[in-house]
Amino acid sequence: MQRLTTAFLMLMISCNGVDPDLKGVNFREEMRSFVGEISIYAKDVNPNFVVIPQNGIELVSLNGEEDGTPASMYLSNIDAVGQEDLYYGYNSDNKKSPSNESSYLVSFLNKARNSGKAILVTDYCSDASKMDDSYTLNNNQQYISFAAPDRELRVIPSYPPAPRDVNDLDITNINLAENFLYIINPESFGTKQAFSDAIANTSYDVILMDAFFDEVLWSTQEITALKTKANGGKRLVISYMSIGEAEDYRYYWHSSFNSNPPEWLSDPNPDWPGNYKVKYWMPSWKQIIFGGGDAYLDKLLEAGFDGSYLDIIDGYEYFESIL
Repeated sequence: MQRLTTAFLMLMISCNGVDPDLKGVNFREEMRSFVGEISIYAKDVNPNFVVIPQNGIELVSLNGEEDGTPASMYLSNIDAVGQEDLYYGYNSDNKKSPSNESSYLVSFLNKARNSGKAILVTDYCSDASKMDDSYTLNNNQQYISFAAPDRELRVIPSYPPAPRDVNDLDITNINLAENFLYIINPESFGTKQAFSDAIANTSYDVILMDAFFDEVLWSTQEITALKTKANGGKRLVISYMSIGEAEDYRYYWHSSFNSNPPEWLSDPNPDWPGNYKVKYWMPSWKQIIFGGGDAYLDKLLEAGFDGSYLDIIDGYEYFESIL
């Protein structure tokens, strides 16, 4: 990947050290707009399609401050918000998040909650006592939570033995959910059937999963089969989709990007090999995400997913940091 990195270093030192594509861009508003476009497009196909941005919670405030005016247009386009590391995992997995950071995030999350949006929190902890504490703290805030013992989200937790607040109700709306399972890396299951069977044998209200298994899109029939909980109730099956970074293992990636990167591609993420920052406001990137043909969102709609869990919403922070 050295050629890719070098290419972008050359871009960054041009135009007085600033990539010209970044000049004059309101990165936060562009992300709000992008999420809104995704929501409008998806709901035009399926009015019940659930749109959940993960992290980047400051976007719910117009000025990005705790006491700022709620971003009403952005909030109207989403159905819930996702937040990682609220009470556990902010600095290190299985460690309590700093109380000042938790309080800061809660101030924004409550703006969304007070606007009628469900709050889905993923804390990263593996000790039973810490998982219990995570569930209790989130329940006190009226948040739906998942205590994940593995940050790579590869496992169905063995604790608690049944989902917290398990029920046999039909979950037809994200606000009806009492719990969720976040599992986007099925590698430990070996086969698609093993993974599917494991999910089918749970009674979580919401499943957050990847749209692909071994780079093959799940079929409508397969997704439909996962929409029934083991106890008979109906649930929502929602697909993960990164919109603030590109992933070099996705179907849209071409080997030529290494030597001839497209205009929307930016620097590699040093923390997640194979992930790259993207200029998400560019139409050429948006066309990869939605708009027909081979677009990612269109594949989710075709497969029958109930919604999309949008990741790297906080991608605006990277571009703000390099200006």
